[in-house]
Amino acid sequence: MGERLHRGNVAVVIPALNEALRIREVVEGALAQCDRVIVVDDGSDDGTAGLLADLPVTVLRHAHRMGKGASLRDGFAEALRQGARAVVTMDGDGQHRAEDIPRLIAAANRHPNCIVNGARLRKRDAQPWYRRLGNDFGDWGIAWGCGYRLIDSQSGQRLYPASVAALQDVPGEGFVFEAQILISAARRLGCGLVSVPVETRYRQADSDEQFRKSHFRLFRDLYSITSHVVGQVLSHGDMLRVYRRVRASAPVIYDPGAAAEAEAAPPTLPTQGAGR
Repeated sequence: MGERLHRGNVAVVIPALNEALRIREVVEGALAQCDRVIVVDDGSDDGTAGLLADLPVTVLRHAHRMGKGASLRDGFAEALRQGARAVVTMDGDGQHRAEDIPRLIAAANRHPNCIVNGARLRKRDAQPWYRRLGNDFGDWGIAWGCGYRLIDSQSGQRLYPASVAALQDVPGEGFVFEAQILISAARRLGCGLVSVPVETRYRQADSDEQFRKSHFRLFRDLYSITSHVVGQVLSHGDMLRVYRRVRASAPVIYDPGAAAEAEAAPPTLPTQGAGR
């Protein structure tokens, strides 16, 4: 058992592209849960970084837009430089609740050597139908690449152990990176994935709560993710055997506050060469 995770040794990394609408409240919420918060401003032109000038956070700035993958890589590197033992990621648009961070940390302490995924299972009916369709399709393909079943593979709210954040040469840019890091962690480190149910938060017609338009473009980004993952599945071989193993497994869900906890042992995965 490694060092126990807590608010003092977990860093929050927030990629931000034109998040002036809600970035300050997102960061203040993160600061209430963790001592280290790192914002990566990906070439914003709406004054995003200036809204944080008086807060005790680290702000990294890209001179021009480099994509979410580059923002996460830079945020991970800074978190590790500051000595973080794990990294929690959140989007800057207010979709994720900082109050869920302690639940992610608790799940990580319960399930070492696992990525903890904030799976948008609560109030899921609020999620636009096309996003649910994209998520379900992505789950199917990424599970094949990882070698185990999972839920909400496109969630941006996750906890990564330091070993995963330190992985080098993880291919893929933009949203593809978030899919590939799951595959790389499974294949190269034998990491499993545990899902913690979180609330789905989107703009509602009957609510005054505002969210900016998503940067995720369903067909373009889903095609990029799918074509990349298909290439990964083909490159690993044993496709039928892996598929049967995936379909025979169940997603691991950690939700001790639920009336009935659905939890299984995290999958044990064979590590493979770093070139995979």
